[in-house]
Amino acid sequence: MSNSIKISHTEARKLAISGQGLSGNENNSLKIIQQLGYVQIDTISVTERAHHHVLFTRNPTYHQKELSELMAAKSIFEYWSHAAAYLPIADYRFSLHKKELYKDGDKHWFPRDKKVEKYVIDRIKAEGALQSKDFENPSTKNNQWYEWKPAKIALTNLFMDGSLMIANRKGFQKIFDLPERVLPPDLNLSIPTAEEYHQHILFNAIKAHGLVNLNEIIYLRKGIKQEVKKLLNKMVESSQITTATITGINETYYTNNQLISSINNTQNDGNKRIHILNPFDNLLIQRKRVKEIFNFDYQIECYVPEKKRKFGYYVLPVLYGDEFVARIDAKADRKEKIFYVNNTWLEPQFKPTSKFINEFSNKINEYAKFCGCQSIKINKLSFFAKSKD
Repeated sequence: MSNSIKISHTEARKLAISGQGLSGNENNSLKIIQQLGYVQIDTISVTERAHHHVLFTRNPTYHQKELSELMAAKSIFEYWSHAAAYLPIADYRFSLHKKELYKDGDKHWFPRDKKVEKYVIDRIKAEGALQSKDFENPSTKNNQWYEWKPAKIALTNLFMDGSLMIANRKGFQKIFDLPERVLPPDLNLSIPTAEEYHQHILFNAIKAHGLVNLNEIIYLRKGIKQEVKKLLNKMVESSQITTATITGINETYYTNNQLISSINNTQNDGNKRIHILNPFDNLLIQRKRVKEIFNFDYQIECYVPEKKRKFGYYVLPVLYGDEFVARIDAKADRKEKIFYVNNTWLEPQFKPTSKFINEFSNKINEYAKFCGCQSIKINKLSFFAKSKD
């Protein structure tokens, strides 16, 4: 294509890190969610849950109550991105595309039971917001037809098709309510056309990642590849976006000239930031992309059988500047308020300096405090004695 540009790995990494909000500090968590497009919700709390960790990485003033506060303020909402996620409320209408598909018969995880769903909706209409535990049957004396499990399935299906929303959470338990009682007034509720939906995911992907290829844009979204491909060609021809290639990678990427100009105009102050990333961080979630652009082969091993793990159950990657340099196996014992660093692995190409070691130690301290720990116990950090200074 005539307006395609060539960029180096370094430039590609700068674009990715800048789009991910990792090149500077932002003290507004809502702005971070808007920039990223979503923050994944996850239950695993070996150190800190993903949704909190991702925001803390980018906003050092973040506290764990903020997401609940943003939900209460109707600034964000819960729905499905590639997984369960918090999304900006301004993007709500684009969730209607998937919800309509479920209403029209697309299946999620569970079969539908209209009788149980009507019962659930009627109770929430009459009683207000409810949790799944509110549908437990305390007694079987009356031999009632409903049980807790069918009601929980109904809540999930009604949430996926948009008949219910998650108003907030209590602890980590979802509180369900009717959309009209959750959404802010005057919100655009028009269902997007297929092209509007495809444009939305395209622009969000470029904004959040700096440059993306077709498969990254449609990641875990079925049945839209050909339509998105047509849209990409159309937008390149109209110069709304541009194609790019990365040296050494046989792939077409998409970005825009403003982003390319921004990395060319960025002054390098010589200071490299250290980030301890969550395994579900937005930067990491597409393994192939991370390997190609950052030359970092990372897999979340909590889903890998223990005997087949190379590193550990919940290993945190360490980003230093635009390079992944280490991995740490850590665990937060909140009861004893101890943060355990069980093991640390350096990437083969990285030789730590004393400056890095000092900054990395400070970063571990900061993260341990965020996880509610007051002391740190380190088992394996032997490389600290092997700096290249």
